[in-house]
Amino acid sequence: MGAVCLAFANQKGGVGKTTSVVNIAAQLGKDGKKVLLLDMDPQGNATSALGVAKKAVKISSYQVLIGEATAKEAVMDTGFKNLFLIPSTISLVGAEFDLHASEERGKNAAAALQPLRDEYDFILIDCPPTLGLLTLNGLAAADGVVIPMPCDFFSLEGLSQLTLTVKKVRQLYNPGLEITGLLLTMYNKRLLLTAQVEGELQKYYADKLFRTTISRSVKLAEAPGYGQPICYFDPYGKGSLEYRALVKELLLRV
Repeated sequence: MGAVCLAFANQKGGVGKTTSVVNIAAQLGKDGKKVLLLDMDPQGNATSALGVAKKAVKISSYQVLIGEATAKEAVMDTGFKNLFLIPSTISLVGAEFDLHASEERGKNAAAALQPLRDEYDFILIDCPPTLGLLTLNGLAAADGVVIPMPCDFFSLEGLSQLTLTVKKVRQLYNPGLEITGLLLTMYNKRLLLTAQVEGELQKYYADKLFRTTISRSVKLAEAPGYGQPICYFDPYGKGSLEYRALVKELLLRV
C-alpha cells in the first residue's frame, strides 16, 4: 500500500499550518506510525520546531527537489519516536527559479518521494505560505491536502483560491488529489466571528471540516522555541489533547 502522503497548505501565513503539521507528525509517531516530515517551506520553521539547527543541515529539501541528492540521503532522525525529517534551509528559496527550468517542474517532489513510500506509514509535507511551484510540488506529490485556517473572513477568501489550485493540480499532475480536511486553528468559540465563519464552512464544506478544532494556546506557541512538539513539551495540556483527538479523526479519514 505504501505511505499516506498529506500536504499541509494555505497560501496565507500565520494560520497554524506548521504548528499543525509538526504536532500531527509527532503524535502519529507516538501512536506507533512511522512518519516522514518533508519541510518544503524556505523559512524552515518545521525544521526548527523539531529542534534541528539549520546551520548543521548538510542535505536539505532543496538538493532533493533539484535532483542533487536523493530523498533517502536527506532523511534525518529527529530523536522523537518514529519521526523522521527532510529538513529545509533558506537555500530552498532558489528552488522556485531552478524548478522553472525543469520540464517536470510540478512533479519533482513526487518523483523524489516515490522510493520512500514503502518505508513509512505517513509522509507529511509542510508547504510554504504561497501558491508557487513549491506548493504545487507538494500538492502533486500528495494523496490529500489538509488546510489549516483560523476563523476569519480572509481565510474564507483564501480557501476559494486554494480549492481552485487543488482543481488545477488534479487536472495537470495528480488526478487522485483530495481535500482531506479543513482544520480550524486559533479557535475561540466565544467570538461571534468564529461562529459566523464556522457556519459558512458548514454550509459549503460540511463533509470536509474536522470536528476537532485547535484552540489558541500559550504552550503551543512556546513549544517550537524549545524544539519540541506539544505532545512532548506539554503532554497533558489542552493543545496536546486537541492534537491527539485530531490524529484519531485523521486516521479514520485516511
